[in-house]
Amino acid sequence: MSTTRHLVNRRRRLATTPSRTAGTGTEPAYGEPDTVEAELDAADDSAPDAADAVEAAPDAADDSPTDEAPRARAARLRITLPAVLCALTVLLGAVAVWAFASASSLRDEPARQNAALTDIGRTSEVKGRISEAVGAVFSYDYASPARSERAASTYLTGRAVQQHKDMLADVREQAPEQKLVLTTTVTGSGVEFLDGDRARLLVFADQSNTRTGKDEETTYAAAMFAVDAVRRGDTWLIAAIDTFTR
Repeated sequence: MSTTRHLVNRRRRLATTPSRTAGTGTEPAYGEPDTVEAELDAADDSAPDAADAVEAAPDAADDSPTDEAPRARAARLRITLPAVLCALTVLLGAVAVWAFASASSLRDEPARQNAALTDIGRTSEVKGRISEAVGAVFSYDYASPARSERAASTYLTGRAVQQHKDMLADVREQAPEQKLVLTTTVTGSGVEFLDGDRARLLVFADQSNTRTGKDEETTYAAAMFAVDAVRRGDTWLIAAIDTFTR
């Protein structure tokens, strides 16, 4: 717009100021009023067109990026979305495989097969039965040796039969002469392993050995040993005895 004003001012100066022709000595000529006004009108008519072109240029520049941005975003979305879905599918598949493998290893782990950790009823049953058996087979009365033999035949099986005989051999030998009475009382027990018809228990017991002859004397001792138990029918039997001695 400043260029148009300069042009108008220049035309007005030319119209009102005499000009001298270079190189001639002629008198200055005054511009024609009609010609000046026509040129001014032409300048005024062209100015709005230039201004409109300048104003239209930013609009055109603004419209082009605005129209292009949604199309670019849509194109990127069409490319990115399938890739993201594919990655999620692979990730979920890997998680599923890991979960399946972990569950399988837990099922196969020996600790998971130990019912002593989960089955309270069966654990209590085997503890009670074996505690009763230990108290019976490791007690001996010189006056009724047959009771010990019945207890052995009732509660012992397998290797435990011979182990029990070896462990009480000295007591049987000395009992008639010294009038010995051996009493075993279980003070605590724990089921180490329980799987189906097999179990292993750790047993703690107090033993008292009394001589009932002329010089009556009682000695006390604590015992700890492990027993392997097996189920036969509706009862549990001692199948092996481990005293932790070589």
